[in-house]
Amino acid sequence: MSKILVTGGTGFIGSHTVVELHKAGYTPVIVDNLSNSSVKILDQIEKIIGVKPAFHQFDLCDVAQVNAFIAANTDISGIIHFAASKAVGESVQDPLKYYHNNFFSLINLLEAYRKKPINFVFSSSCTVYGEPDVLPVNEAAPVKRATSPYGNTKQIAEEILEETAAAYDNYQVIALRYFNPVGAHESALIGELPIGVPQNLLPFITQTAIGKREKLTVFGDDYDTPDGSAIRDYIHVVDLAKAHVAAIQLLEKGNPNGSYDVFNVGTGNGYSVLEAIAAFEKASGQQLNYVIGPRREGDIIKVWGDVTKSTNELGWKAELGIDEMMSSAWAWEKYLSENPIQ
Repeated sequence: MSKILVTGGTGFIGSHTVVELHKAGYTPVIVDNLSNSSVKILDQIEKIIGVKPAFHQFDLCDVAQVNAFIAANTDISGIIHFAASKAVGESVQDPLKYYHNNFFSLINLLEAYRKKPINFVFSSSCTVYGEPDVLPVNEAAPVKRATSPYGNTKQIAEEILEETAAAYDNYQVIALRYFNPVGAHESALIGELPIGVPQNLLPFITQTAIGKREKLTVFGDDYDTPDGSAIRDYIHVVDLAKAHVAAIQLLEKGNPNGSYDVFNVGTGNGYSVLEAIAAFEKASGQQLNYVIGPRREGDIIKVWGDVTKSTNELGWKAELGIDEMMSSAWAWEKYLSENPIQ
């Protein structure tokens, strides 16, 4: 079985991707510094797939440790690179943290494989589109000036990867531009596990519903949208995980589009924040305590993706809808209330 390095593999998307890689016959190997995740997720993964994945704890910004790891693991054929700081709001407040962590980790990995063939799947973001001119936005849309340092790191990282793949013939790269991952595994054994105050909408919703938080703040209700709240393309994390497996499989076969390619990973549907809240209330039977607050710096108004290319060329399409997203996230929150992981 092919060994796939999953950086940030104990995190939200990483842990679900480890499960899907195993299901597809791969051997995932995790590297994570646990800065925004728990080592206990390894036990949770083991409960799902029956084996505990290989795990190495170190910071990918440490070039010596990266090189030592690569030298000791010569049978890795692919990398799925999640490890990065990822909160829009925090990046506005602390941009240097984001530029340091997100660039050094990526460059150290690429340098370590300068002379070795490698299939590389990069965790990118729809934030590269900024505020799109046309919706749904497709991969040919212009990459606009980022509205946050986080978004800027994704834009520049894509440029680094495209130029690296063009300059050296050993890199085969796919960048997956995620929309908004939500939900949890159907077992309710893994899901989003934010450290401290959540930065994303859905864990704030579920933590408010369970009583961990007094109220949810909706950042702005005066946007140019039908109900005034921002619109996003929410995608179930299991569907997103499967997209990474599809990307690795395409690279193994040889991507006819060349050594660098990008794909949107979303559902193609947009839901407003208030619609997401209503969907959660319906799926969970819980009434949410929420208030309207001011707009949050760095947020865009509305974005959802055209996923035609992913369907036709990546051979992947989202299968789970908003009801499954909300019900699985609620099942995970209830599991956590009885089985604390942190």
